[in-house]
Amino acid sequence: MATPLGWSQGGSGSVCLAFDQLRDVIESQEELIHQLRNVMVLQDENFVSKEEFQEIEKKLVEEKAAHAKTKVLLAKEEEKLQFALGEVEVLSKQLEKEKLAFEKALSSVKSRVLQESSRKDQLITKCNEIESHIIKQEDILNGKENEIKELQQVISQQKQIFRNHMSDFRIQKQQESYMARVLDQKHKKASGARRGRSRQCPREK
Repeated sequence: MATPLGWSQGGSGSVCLAFDQLRDVIESQEELIHQLRNVMVLQDENFVSKEEFQEIEKKLVEEKAAHAKTKVLLAKEEEKLQFALGEVEVLSKQLEKEKLAFEKALSSVKSRVLQESSRKDQLITKCNEIESHIIKQEDILNGKENEIKELQQVISQQKQIFRNHMSDFRIQKQQESYMARVLDQKHKKASGARRGRSRQCPREK
């Protein structure tokens, strides 16, 4: 954080320390003035020399001047302290606003994360359901494919049996046709022989 205007390099701590030191100086000076006044009262009660009185009076004037100067410095330090406290209050309010804004943003982010997490869980559940359904469908399809393969084998066997039957049927037909031709030829020969005999019989008469 940057040092506020009116603050010393040491920050508010050094300002407060200077303020305390000046207050201690003032208290010491006031104590000394009080002592000098007591001495003056005692001098009024007891006879003192003029030189001693003038020396004490001179010290009292000097202490009053130093005290006034210290009060001026104290007032300046108090002014700096008040300004620094004002800066601290402004910065504290700004920090509080930033803190509230950060907490609001953090709450929004947390809410969004929870929503995304819930959405992700829903998607995972849905994907698992779809995957389970696909596995079931694949099992059904595999069963159908196995049934089809079995049916194809049965059909192939039936075709082979049918081909064998057709082959036997053709052979039988060929045999029957052959027998029919043989019988027909025999019948024709027999008929020709009978016609020949029937023609020969009138001539003999």
